Amino acid sequence: MSISRRNFIKLSTASLAMGAMPQFAFSSSLPSSRPNVLFIAIDDLNDWVGCMGGHPDARTPNIDKLSKRGVLFTNAHTSAPICGPSRTSLMTGLKPSTTGQYHNHPLFRHPDSPDILKNAITIPQHFMKHEYRAISGGKIFHGTPDPPSWHDHFPSMSMNKPKEAEHPRDPLQLRMSKGIVETMFNGKRRARKMMWGPMPEDISDDDMSDGKVAAWAIGELKKQRSKPFFLGVGFHKPHLPWSVPKKYFEMFPPDEVTLPLVKNDDLSDVPKAAREFVRIEGKKTYHDEIIKNGQWKNAVAAYLATIAFVDAQVGRVIDALDSSPYADNTVVVLWSDHGWHLGEKLYWKKFTLWEEATRNILFFSGPGIKPSKCSKPVSLLDIYPTLIDLCGLKIKEGLEGRSLMPLLRNPDMQWNFPALSTRENNHSLRTERWRYTRYHDGGEELYDHDNDPNEWDNLAGNPQYKEIKKKLAAWLPKKNAPALADKKNKFL
Repeated sequence: MSISRRNFIKLSTASLAMGAMPQFAFSSSLPSSRPNVLFIAIDDLNDWVGCMGGHPDARTPNIDKLSKRGVLFTNAHTSAPICGPSRTSLMTGLKPSTTGQYHNHPLFRHPDSPDILKNAITIPQHFMKHEYRAISGGKIFHGTPDPPSWHDHFPSMSMNKPKEAEHPRDPLQLRMSKGIVETMFNGKRRARKMMWGPMPEDISDDDMSDGKVAAWAIGELKKQRSKPFFLGVGFHKPHLPWSVPKKYFEMFPPDEVTLPLVKNDDLSDVPKAAREFVRIEGKKTYHDEIIKNGQWKNAVAAYLATIAFVDAQVGRVIDALDSSPYADNTVVVLWSDHGWHLGEKLYWKKFTLWEEATRNILFFSGPGIKPSKCSKPVSLLDIYPTLIDLCGLKIKEGLEGRSLMPLLRNPDMQWNFPALSTRENNHSLRTERWRYTRYHDGGEELYDHDNDPNEWDNLAGNPQYKEIKKKLAAWLPKKNAPALADKKNKFL
């Protein structure tokens, strides 16, 4: 039976009063010596995680266990529903509307980038200024590791993905690939391909690039260090292709997986600009073709399998931390760069300003942080100032996020700040109760998550909600930096 992924999340209600953020005194329970930082990034992970309640079939025992050791933010949102802009924003503490980084290209610090990006001080750079050793492995930034941000990077300062073992594609993967890619797009536009399927029998976790990153991180946690460290660990999965060792696929027989609940006329009340987000070629959408080819259950099962794989890699790293001398003096932050649609809103992939694409996992643990869940709306922009506070560093001027230290101390406190997500000159705001979106053509969406967690009923045209829209619109960016031009940028 189909079931809504959001029916497993209960968000508490909140007032829309726009007050000032209370002052916060740094916790006296934190150690006098500066803690280390374990900075775990996961690519394309939505809320299909046990502790997030996004899908009833999710198997993520390691992340679930970790979530009970600190504060899990169940209403966290990306600054941009695309890898590159999201990571640039998170790592620099600047909004996409400030930098103009709305797309994956040009890459961060490209020669053609504006000075605000070329000269940006990233999170690890700020820690390096405070005598931290900053090292990373895997995907933290999009495209390249950004050498100025690290003392060292695995596999190299010019690559962020270790090479996987070379094996021919499994026949099952080829069949699935043919059913989705060739039927949909006749083999064109590689960026639009969707491929999945189990790896060959002789492929283990250690043969996968994420397995190699986990092994590298374990080795780093075994080293003796005289200075505090900032250790970035970036996992590529569950980014496409959804190809992981066979044992993970065996956990999710396609005929037994739960499908997201969708509404066949879901896009009938959204603005034209919103509908453009889900169009591909002509009037066809990914969802049309997925259904036509009978691949929905296969795709859901493959995504769940890939999440289970990355959860296992997270578990390996956390076990290594727990066995290390740094277990009691390390801040752990785990985040995903944005969400992912698997049929909700009749759409697949990311790129939209609906809940499935903007919502992501965000978690903090460490000395002085008591276990809890927090449903207040927060942004990945808030990671930078929060880590500064947690580690007792000097304030970094110009950051556009807010420190979450008050919520780490009291997750139920009043918090009147919506989370902003941007897709070029289109913006969406999320509070505990509402989502308000305004598109470049003036089109609007308003959803009441207390009564409509699936975002099926667009209330923007109802005069009854005029004042709510007005209050929320006050948080929209006043200016939008021009998009960084690049021939690779195409609307997907």
